[in-house]
Amino acid sequence: GINAEYGKQWYQRRVRGEDPRERDMLKTLLHRIYGKFLGLRSFIRKNINYIFLRYIFEGESCNGIAEFLEILGSIINGFAVPLKQEHRLFLFKVLIPLHKPRGIASYHAQLAYCIVQFVEKDPALTEPTLLGLLKLWPKTNSAKEVMLLGEIEEILDIIEPAQFKKIIVPMFKMLAKAVSSPQFQVAERALYFWNNEYIMSLIEEHCRIIMPIMFPALYLISKDHWNQTIVALVYNVMKTFMEMNNQLFDELTLSFKAERQKEKRKEAHREEAWKKVQKRAIEAANGNSNVG
Repeated sequence: GINAEYGKQWYQRRVRGEDPRERDMLKTLLHRIYGKFLGLRSFIRKNINYIFLRYIFEGESCNGIAEFLEILGSIINGFAVPLKQEHRLFLFKVLIPLHKPRGIASYHAQLAYCIVQFVEKDPALTEPTLLGLLKLWPKTNSAKEVMLLGEIEEILDIIEPAQFKKIIVPMFKMLAKAVSSPQFQVAERALYFWNNEYIMSLIEEHCRIIMPIMFPALYLISKDHWNQTIVALVYNVMKTFMEMNNQLFDELTLSFKAERQKEKRKEAHREEAWKKVQKRAIEAANGNSNVG
């Protein structure tokens, strides 16, 4: 018969294999073992967790992460509701930290699928999941940023309106930064959120909160972004906002322009003060040289 120790040794030996065909076979076999042997299920999940944690926190290389996540996608799909504490912990202690490693591109599609499965199972997990992703937001890795924006759109595509309301401010502060990114692929991916009909309906419902967060970034981009594609997308977003609430749009435009004028006056005042300091310094230097 198959015992737990044999199963553990078997897949731990093969999980680091270089051959994708072997990993694919491993995935199929492990999935079948999980389905047929109920007594091994908890043991298999714990050992997969262990492999993930070694990969996340010890940097241990592992070629089989995508395959394991594929298996887990099916397992999560079968979780009973309400979710057990063990499963919730798996989401927050393992799946969300799996966004940290540099090798995320090789398994991100499978990871995003698992995350979306959890949020669909229990909508109450939406807020902590999204906040967890925002906490891990990359600062210098634009490719990873594009991936995470795609994942967040997948979550927003199934979010319940009550949950959306909870994450508006942190979510749109992040989107305002993303659309302002000098890396045009990041800005473009963020602006594509406005092409999603369901997300647009949620934005329209809460436009009085969202518009003031997004407006400064959009206005500045419309005036001086280097990429014309981004400028065109921004104009479309601004047009959409104008149609949603014309009065608020006009108020924000006037307020922002007044703030910009105020900043320009301050800058001119600083420039004038600095010129006076320079002039005095030159006069003092000339006076000292004359005395000499």
